[in-house]
Amino acid sequence: EAPNNPYNVGIIVDNTGKEVLYYRKLHPWVPVEPWAPGDVGIPVIDGPNGCKLSLIVCHDGMFPEMARECAYKGAEIMIRTAGYTAPIREAWKVTNQANAFQNLMVTASVCMCGTDGSFDSMGEGMFCNFDGTVLVSGGNRPDEIITCEVRPDLVREARLGWGVENNIYQLGHRAYVAVKGGAQDCPYTYMHDLVAGKYKLPWEDGVAHKDGKSCGFDPPTRLYNGGR
Repeated sequence: EAPNNPYNVGIIVDNTGKEVLYYRKLHPWVPVEPWAPGDVGIPVIDGPNGCKLSLIVCHDGMFPEMARECAYKGAEIMIRTAGYTAPIREAWKVTNQANAFQNLMVTASVCMCGTDGSFDSMGEGMFCNFDGTVLVSGGNRPDEIITCEVRPDLVREARLGWGVENNIYQLGHRAYVAVKGGAQDCPYTYMHDLVAGKYKLPWEDGVAHKDGKSCGFDPPTRLYNGGR
């Protein structure tokens, strides 16, 4: 559907064989990946045993806004599929844990292992509890399978019962001890600029990679027309 460039799509299929979630990766791993930018948002679905599930893909998880959007829409478990290589190992661990803790949400992250001829993926699947604790972590062995029991009911309990570190609530209710209901404005310049189409970093003019030429892709000519 995207001229010349496919989407990187993630799906969830339930135990009856029905496709219950369809997602298009919002943040391709540029400049290496030429995929079109996702345009269907981040869906959240009813999962097994009454849990709420969301799915993101690989590089998506490096953006804290992705996990926050999943949780804001009700996700209790965020699945992250990836194909990262060893140089990303520490960032993989940190972001999986931070995405969990900052949103009081379980993260279930899986990374390919082995080589496709170009990249050597590192493996290291990981389950993180809503407090950021690593529950189970895999190694870098091909065909390794890890499993973990997670408790969405404890996610709900924390979201309702925590005071300090209930950060996803406090984001929209700053200083509620001093101000009734908390401050509910948006004090973040980058958010205002992003919405207004004016997002620009102070050092943006000096950024070296702004298209895919370094990875053999011709500079794009079409503009993004927005999401669905």
